[in-house]
Amino acid sequence: MHTDITSAIGEMPFRMALAGGWIDQPFLSRHNPSPPGSMVVVSLEPTCRFMNRCGMATSTREIAMRLWGDDIPQGKPHDLVKELYTAENQGKAEPSGSQDMIGLIHPGVSRLDYDSNYEGGYFPVHIESNNDPEIAHWLEEVIHMVPIAPRPDGYAPLGKKNLDPNWIEKLGQSGKNCYRAILAKDAQGLGASLNECMICWEILLPHTLRHPTIEIDLMGILEYYQSRYIGAMYSGCGGGYIYVVSDEPVPGALRVNVRYGA
Repeated sequence: MHTDITSAIGEMPFRMALAGGWIDQPFLSRHNPSPPGSMVVVSLEPTCRFMNRCGMATSTREIAMRLWGDDIPQGKPHDLVKELYTAENQGKAEPSGSQDMIGLIHPGVSRLDYDSNYEGGYFPVHIESNNDPEIAHWLEEVIHMVPIAPRPDGYAPLGKKNLDPNWIEKLGQSGKNCYRAILAKDAQGLGASLNECMICWEILLPHTLRHPTIEIDLMGILEYYQSRYIGAMYSGCGGGYIYVVSDEPVPGALRVNVRYGA
């Protein structure tokens, strides 16, 4: 159900990316020894204005609203994803991943399976989605979003790449584990998959959380939440929000409404 805030921010969904992020980028997925690797995205109702530069697909959402107006048009999701991907990445040297578009357009919780042998790795070879209201409401109860800070001006995450196939495989597996845990309503498994994803980011792309432009101790904050709660990960590289898996309230946290159904 949309809230009155949509009169100010529009009815276009946002999206949340959980474990497995970066596996949607071909420069990384082509080194996966056991494709496909997976990541999880969750479509969110626009219940508040999420900050820009925080891994919430806000730039993709703005382009979607310029293309289509206030909400997603009728049409096949696959075609809409391709249209939005083309509009956002026209002329870009480093294109954004298709998971941004899929997370906005596909409702519910989705596992995206990427294989570099399929369409160059730019689009998933398979999408597995779940729109069960019980699953959506369970996820809303255990995911807590703590605002940290937008990624700073001048920040770039790809200055260092350690593309170790074993860790790329683990990254893709973290997405599979995440989706499986959500469907099983397994908070421990969900938290473990987020923690594993953060280890993979730190090893594969060290600038995701450590970079000369980042003045906040992102690793220290992450370690606090991971030690205090079931699991935690950042909403995007360079900071943003931190997703905390917890059965108890988390001070300062926002809650999300999962957009499910048609």
